[in-house]
Amino acid sequence: MDVIREGGIGFLGSRLKRLGERMQAGAARVTADAGLPVQPAHMAFLAALDGDAQTIGQLVQAVGISQPGVTRSVGQLVELGLVRSEQGEDQRQRTISLTPEGAAVLARARVHVWPPVEDAVRALLGKDADAFMAQITMLETALAETPLEVLAAQSSQPILVVREYTDSLAHHFADINAEWINEMFHLEAADQLVLDNPRKHIIDAGGTILFVEARGLGIVGAGALQPSHDGGLELTKMGVRSSARGLKAGEFLLAALIERAQSMKGDPLYLLTNARCSAAVHLYEKLGFRHDAEIMARYGSRYERCNVAMRYPIAG
Repeated sequence: MDVIREGGIGFLGSRLKRLGERMQAGAARVTADAGLPVQPAHMAFLAALDGDAQTIGQLVQAVGISQPGVTRSVGQLVELGLVRSEQGEDQRQRTISLTPEGAAVLARARVHVWPPVEDAVRALLGKDADAFMAQITMLETALAETPLEVLAAQSSQPILVVREYTDSLAHHFADINAEWINEMFHLEAADQLVLDNPRKHIIDAGGTILFVEARGLGIVGAGALQPSHDGGLELTKMGVRSSARGLKAGEFLLAALIERAQSMKGDPLYLLTNARCSAAVHLYEKLGFRHDAEIMARYGSRYERCNVAMRYPIAG
């Protein structure tokens, strides 16, 4: 599996970097075959210095990379004897210029490296070569005007959304709940009955199952509202995958379930849990559930693990 390719447009930067590295590697072999002592990354600096000395700041603008990157490349070219660095008229700046050896390397590159590399790229891109380069130019201009992090902050797509139950999502309901129950307890017969056939025991019985989907992760949480024989409504089988911790998916889902329960008018709205589920109990308390001895007496015997029973106050 190619993770970067399968990652889609969100991995565009990594994909372009990888593509650039592959193309640079090929260009480096062409350059070496031509007997030139430079790397492809040096070519832009040699071209920028053709005919005119430049300061480091001017090279930053000409090549479009960071000042540390420019300084590093200039140092390499100085060591190769292809450019010279001299004190400028302004004592705070140095000017960079081609040596005769550098001018000779640039001339050979124009003849022996640039044309075959350009031909190779055009062969790769075919009739779309000019359109592709125009698209690259458009992307560079757009990023210069508005950085990627600014555009990302402007995204209006919600991170979390609620999904209604469908039979195609039933396996998520079973997997999510089996994960947390087995992690802390063990699946009881009452659990297995519902997880094996949620449509029969919840949906067809007049209940509801909601899922929370996290953008980029898929379905990460599930919870149910199961009618009781006496008109009550149990909030049950609610869990969130460990991979989604930190996203507040549980709070988001619980709020949606409470809102749905209020429209279903079941009374009492209650839940049964265990004190070991301290984070969940805290969340239930935060959103309005209260510990209730009557609920424990009426419904608590359903599960061996139940030692906490809570009721949500129904607005009257």
